[in-house]
Amino acid sequence: MEKMEASFNVLIMSIGSSAAMAMGLQADPQTGKIEVDKNLARFNIDLLSLLKDKTKNNLTADENNFLDAVINDLKTKFIALK
Repeated sequence: MEKMEASFNVLIMSIGSSAAMAMGLQADPQTGKIEVDKNLARFNIDLLSLLKDKTKNNLTADENNFLDAVINDLKTKFIALK
């Protein structure tokens, strides 16, 4: 198995994937089941927003753009759930 490299983008993808799973957009890799947990989805989106605030002026342009894109995409999909 290849060793994964820890990076800011991998962290963003991990939290983003958790949000997507909680919105029922991805199956849980452990169980294969699709479940919706809006509270968990909102929590993960809030975590990404917190990271954005706490890392302001400390990210590369690419990291900042990626984080913005993930947050915006997840927020749009979250709103569509309601």
